[in-house]
Amino acid sequence: MQDTDSMNDLAAALQQPVDLDFELPDPEDEQIAESDFLQQLDVAWQVCDRFDLQTEIWRGRILRAIRDREKKGGDGRGTGFLKWLKEREISKTQAYSWIQLANSADTLIEDGKLDPNTVNNFSKRAFVETAKAAPEVQQMVSEAAQKGDRITRREVRQLTDEWTAMSSELLPEPVKEKAADNSLPARYIAPLVKEMEKLPESHQKALQRDIAENPDVDTLKQATTEARQLAKYLKSAVQVQALTEENVDIETALEEAQRIGCLSIAADLVNQASQMEQGIAKLYMTWKKISNLADRLYVDTGASTPNLRSLLSCVEPLGGEVMEIKLSGATEHHIRLQIQETN
Repeated sequence: MQDTDSMNDLAAALQQPVDLDFELPDPEDEQIAESDFLQQLDVAWQVCDRFDLQTEIWRGRILRAIRDREKKGGDGRGTGFLKWLKEREISKTQAYSWIQLANSADTLIEDGKLDPNTVNNFSKRAFVETAKAAPEVQQMVSEAAQKGDRITRREVRQLTDEWTAMSSELLPEPVKEKAADNSLPARYIAPLVKEMEKLPESHQKALQRDIAENPDVDTLKQATTEARQLAKYLKSAVQVQALTEENVDIETALEEAQRIGCLSIAADLVNQASQMEQGIAKLYMTWKKISNLADRLYVDTGASTPNLRSLLSCVEPLGGEVMEIKLSGATEHHIRLQIQETN
């Protein structure tokens, strides 16, 4: 009986769709002030945003139910779930995005970090951002939503930055103190912490000393840039075969580059070396493919396909042992490459 009532309720809801018939201001009406015009549109946009969020959460719950049902009683390959998506022209990426949103909503609600009645105070992007945030940030966002505040992604990121500035163990006390009295904006501190988290402890300590001695915005910006370069250097260095095969002391080389003030040059050099090695590997695979395709096409061509044979004769040398190309620019350069395979 209850199932029948539920179905009837759903049917009734479908017969009475939500009215989203807004009275939008006339863009050609010069009597409306620009600020009033934008405010009216912003209100309408927020209503759509809230409706969109609620809809996508429920879509995610529906898709999750279908997927879980299929796991229990399906063929083990999700055929029924995929068929359901295909019939409604929904991609797997979109489906799992909705499921993730529903999971986030249910987790926040079940953990008591979100009042279901405040969901409408969020924009969709803010809700997703909140689900990814630290529990402490989720709590602060939830309290703001319960007060009736409009929560956008900007507010969530601002609270995340403030929490990072106050709680990160990577920041020395002078920086935390200035963050607490707002003399150092959190928006400059959070990117620094994000980059420092990628670094070994030895390099973190060097940056910590610098910002502790001069806890100001310019120092934070410089430290953030330096941390980003350090992270790029370390990431690229482990990918460069020329360095790993010769057992170069990458850490010491990095410290020397810092000491003489050429960190950015060293980081860029290592990054370019990494890209070049990857480019050579890609070139080799493409070269092999051209050679194989040219051999296959040669078998199928003959006197009856003179133009195709002409195309082949022009492209085939690119799969040969020696390749030559012309680089056009201010001056023309001819580049000759030779590939030799060795065991």
